[in-house]
Amino acid sequence: MKLEKTERKKRTITEIRNSKHTGEKMVYMSVPDYTSGQWAEMAGVDVAVIGNSLAMIAHGHANTIPATMDMMVMHAQAVRRGAPNTFVLGCMPYQSYNTVENALKNATRFMQEAGSDAVKPQGGKSQAHILRALVDAGIPTASHIGLTPHTVAMFGGFKIQGRTADAAFKILEDALAIQDAGCFMLEFEAVPGKIASLISQQLEIPTIGIGAGVGTDGQILLCYDLLGVFTDFKPKFTKRYAKLTEVAVGGISEYVKEVKAGTFPDDDHTYGVDEAELEKSATMVEHRKQV
Repeated sequence: MKLEKTERKKRTITEIRNSKHTGEKMVYMSVPDYTSGQWAEMAGVDVAVIGNSLAMIAHGHANTIPATMDMMVMHAQAVRRGAPNTFVLGCMPYQSYNTVENALKNATRFMQEAGSDAVKPQGGKSQAHILRALVDAGIPTASHIGLTPHTVAMFGGFKIQGRTADAAFKILEDALAIQDAGCFMLEFEAVPGKIASLISQQLEIPTIGIGAGVGTDGQILLCYDLLGVFTDFKPKFTKRYAKLTEVAVGGISEYVKEVKAGTFPDDDHTYGVDEAELEKSATMVEHRKQV
C-alpha cells in the first residue's frame, strides 16, 4: 500500500450533526501525538480525539485522572500539526470543568492554544449547566456518558453501565439533558449494545460508542489500542487491526543484533569521503602526533 498525504476537507459540525439523519457512520479515533494524527488523516478518520487516555498510553499512568490541561493542550497541538485537515475534539481532563468558570477557561485553551474544533467534558444531567454555558459561549461541545472514567471510583471500578432498566433509564435522561444543553454529539462508553441503540433512537443528535455496540451513529477506538501499540491490557471492546508492538520489538531486536555484531552501519548507511581528502586527513593526523 503506497502512503501519500493528500489534501482533504475537514468535516464540519453541521456534517457531524447531520450524520444522524444521513446515516453516515462517523469514525472517531483517539490519537496522542503528531505521527498518529498523520495516520488518522491519511486513513480518512472523520474526527481525531485528544483523549485523556493519553495519560496512560503516552505517560504510563494507571488511569486517566493524572491528565492535566497543560498535558492535553500540548498533545492537542501536536495532533493538530499532524492532522491540519481533520476535525479535532479535545477531551477535557479531570476537574478542568468542575465550575462554569473553569470550564470556560479550559475549553478556551483547547480552542485558542491548540486549534481544536470542539471540546468534550463528561457527564449528563449533573453537568448540564456546564455544557449549556460552553455552548452559549460559542464553543462546540459534546459529552460522554455511561462509564465515565473521571467518576469511575463512584462506580466501584470499570464496570458496564445500564444493565438494568433503571440504570438504562438514567442514561437516557443523561442523554436527553446533553441534547437539551445544545451539544452536537454524545459518546456512550461500556453500555450494552441494545441499550445504546435504543437510547440513540430517541435522540436528535448523533451518538458514538466505545464498547456500546454497532447501533450507535459512529464509533471510537484508541489508535494505540487498535494498532496493538499499547499492550499493557486489552479491553473487551478493542479489536486489534495490527500488531505494531510486535513489529517494533522485532525491528529493534534486529538493530541490537547488528550493532553487537558490528554489521551496522554498512556502506549503504554511511557517508563517504573523497579518497584524496581522506589521505590528506590521515597525513594531518599523523603530523599532529609527531608535534
